[in-house]
Amino acid sequence: MGKIETKKENKRKDLLNAAFELFTTKGFTDTSIADIVSKAGIAKGTFYLYFKDKTDIRNRLISSKATQILREACTRLAQTDITKLDDQFIFLTDDILDALQNDKSLLFFLAKHLNWGMFIHSLEGDTVVSGITARELYSQLIERSDYRFENPEIIIYLIIELVAGVSYNAILYQEPVSIEELKPYLHDLIRRILNDYNQAWSG
Repeated sequence: MGKIETKKENKRKDLLNAAFELFTTKGFTDTSIADIVSKAGIAKGTFYLYFKDKTDIRNRLISSKATQILREACTRLAQTDITKLDDQFIFLTDDILDALQNDKSLLFFLAKHLNWGMFIHSLEGDTVVSGITARELYSQLIERSDYRFENPEIIIYLIIELVAGVSYNAILYQEPVSIEELKPYLHDLIRRILNDYNQAWSG
């Protein structure tokens, strides 16, 4: 990467970092583009060279942060000898939950803005490992396993919505219990979803 490209990338990162800090302190609604460029120390006109508007930079942040968490989880999974699909999904779930528990501002940001549609859309073009996207990663895990599903994307959807839906309050407020107390129930439900819809077992 040349000096010009490096400078451009640094400006883009400065804008993303400034936006993330403001979104997690002031909130998305109360943060303006003027706030973002002021904090980043960049001219307002420069903002539009990188992002269409405030929603665009928010979506790119979601993509960047979610991809980073998943990439790190996948790297750690690759260092294990876990081969069963249900164990792989549970490992990734626990690793991601641990990351969010250690960074509650990130949890708050993602939980407020990340739903299934945005998750798939925002991660569609971002590679997680070895040049593949998040959607492709989960699909490959299923394809390489002994599990067969009529609609794998629905299975992934159910697990993501389950984990996201029940983990937020458990991590932030220990409601109804702490996330550590909740994990065994999540593990059991993930295994049930995968096993109940595994057509390979039904013949």
